[in-house]
Amino acid sequence: MKTLASFLLSATILLGLTACTNQTQSEETAQATTSEAAAQQQPKAMTVAMKSNGLSIGDKASDFKLENVDGTFYSLADIKDANGKKPKGYIVTFTCNTCPFAMKYEDRLIELHNKMSAKGYPLIAIQPNDPIAKPGDSMKAMQKRAKEKGFPFVYLMDAEQEVYPKYGAGRTPEIYLLDSDLILRYHGAVDDNAQNPDAVTINYVENAIKAIEKGEKPDPVEVKAIGCTIKPKKS
Repeated sequence: MKTLASFLLSATILLGLTACTNQTQSEETAQATTSEAAAQQQPKAMTVAMKSNGLSIGDKASDFKLENVDGTFYSLADIKDANGKKPKGYIVTFTCNTCPFAMKYEDRLIELHNKMSAKGYPLIAIQPNDPIAKPGDSMKAMQKRAKEKGFPFVYLMDAEQEVYPKYGAGRTPEIYLLDSDLILRYHGAVDDNAQNPDAVTINYVENAIKAIEKGEKPDPVEVKAIGCTIKPKKS
């Protein structure tokens, strides 16, 4: 009887542990699915500012002087469009080498620059991450990536991390569309699908430029940027 009782007790304990393990695995799977869905959600249009610091729509951006991958220092005043003329506006883009979202947008940024620079709106890419925190975002790594991808735009490093806080950037990639007077006209995402370029239905930056060209206000003026958080230097 003792042997039978011990067997039944062991079996009961085993069934309990199995049920507990299955429940834990199910919860972990659900959490992973939720996290993935959150990361892949499409940007949502915003009609109000999304942060209290940095630039708001209608603010004038300050210029900067940052090193390009070719060793030359550039300010917005030094940038020309594809026609060699003073730009009608600037697509200031905070991006990097290491963020998976930024990598998904590399080809789209190249296409955006080639298309829009010809219309007077060149793209200016700025790498804001601390290279100590992210070695893959060092100047050497930036130079390698720019060469591999054939970036047709300047790829600048915010080495002192002074520029991105002034703009209020928090993600890579994140767009600040300025007009010729450096007034912020649109801020946020490039388009409405961070995961799949073939599934894009709304090109926010292109639409904003079309509106500006017509003398109209972009609609929307802000769209939540989906990407990795910018990595600041440790104090």
